[in-house]
Parts: sequence; structure tokens; C-alpha cells
Amino acid sequence: GLVDMIRAEARKLGATVSFFQSNHEGALVDAIQNAYGKADGIIINPAAYTHTSIALLDALKAVGIPAVEVHISDPDAREAFRKTSYVRAACVATIKGHGLEGYLEALRLLCAR
Repeated sequence: GLVDMIRAEARKLGATVSFFQSNHEGALVDAIQNAYGKADGIIINPAAYTHTSIALLDALKAVGIPAVEVHISDPDAREAFRKTSYVRAACVATIKGHGLEGYLEALRLLCAR
């Protein structure tokens, strides 16, 4: 699955990765805040929270950790309301519409920084 793909890519890059998934906005904010001082980068697929969550934006801005926004599909090719991303303002890059490969691209991008 996706976690195994990311772990394999991280091994090739000499990187260490950890994972967090939640359907709860506050838990995602907590995970971002808990990354402060521990992580050199964040890869985030905020799903529907992309278009609604100022809290995720503020958390990403507060920790100042380089973040990459990833979307499996291309939100811009979907409904009009999906064209707005609040988190994008706190991210160094956005990768969208590249399927699961987008996560690997994000990892390579962060490792190259």
C-alpha cells in the first residue's frame, strides 16, 4: 500500500518517515504542532479540509516546517469550490493529480531542500 511505497522511497533517499491519519481537524492540528522540533518536512493531504481549514493553515504557518500539499486527484478539475486551498499559503509546493506517486514526489522534493 501507500505506506509501504513511501517507506521504500524514504529508504532509497536515506530519510526517516512517520505517518499520521485522522478524519478529525483538531487531531491533524495537534499532529502538525507535535512535529515542531522533530520533523524536517511535512507531507499533507488535507482532503476536504484543504478548502475549509484555516486551523490547518495556521498550524502549518506556526511550526514553520517546510510542507508539501498533496492531492491524489486534481482538485482544480473538480467542483469550483475545490479550487480554493487554504493550506497552500503555508506550503512550499503543491502536487496534484499524480495519484499515489504524488506522495513520493513530495518526499523527493523535501529531501532535495
